[in-house]
Amino acid sequence: MYVHPAFQTTRERGLDLLRERAYGTFAVPTSAAPSAVHLPFLTYEDGKDTLRIELHVARANTIHTHVGDGCPALLMCTGPDAYISPDWYGMPNEVPTWTYTAVHLTGTARVLPAAVNQDHVDRMVAYFEERMPGKAPWTSARLDPSRMAMMMKAIVTIEMRVEGVEAQLKLIQHKDEVRHRGAIGGLRRQPDAGSHAIADLMQETLDTRLTAQGSTP
Repeated sequence: MYVHPAFQTTRERGLDLLRERAYGTFAVPTSAAPSAVHLPFLTYEDGKDTLRIELHVARANTIHTHVGDGCPALLMCTGPDAYISPDWYGMPNEVPTWTYTAVHLTGTARVLPAAVNQDHVDRMVAYFEERMPGKAPWTSARLDPSRMAMMMKAIVTIEMRVEGVEAQLKLIQHKDEVRHRGAIGGLRRQPDAGSHAIADLMQETLDTRLTAQGSTP
């Protein structure tokens, strides 16, 4: 991923985005063309600089046959995105742009033994259920054992050992406060959640900059 110096963010911020979204596009090479799948994933830090990802695919999805015992892999995770109209800046000679947040992970993927499927699914379900307040967490114990066994045979668990992390928050950080505030106002007038989420991130970025400069946000 090309990362503009003005938009590059820290590894820690990138990992925060990974955990918050926990959903992305996993891609591996094949002899014909790259193969990709869109899915949720779990992120683990096994030490300060060691990162691994766990995910699973349907056994019917042949992408796992290209993974096998090890192959290069790319995981792309994106957060909110939104269009910026130049009219919002209140300045002449501006152009439209698109704002977004993204993290790319590169590394080596491998298929894990079928024996780990149940534990993997239980951990993934627990992770997402814990993010849903106001309800008792669903667990696989609610399923009939025979039904669960059938479901576990229908999936393949994959582990990705991460070797590279590239994170980017493209939030017009290179523009001044006036343009920032104009864009934030324009985004807040839009009806979609993505525009509002980008506006929040841009406001956070602007506040951090002003605080660092000794100004009042």
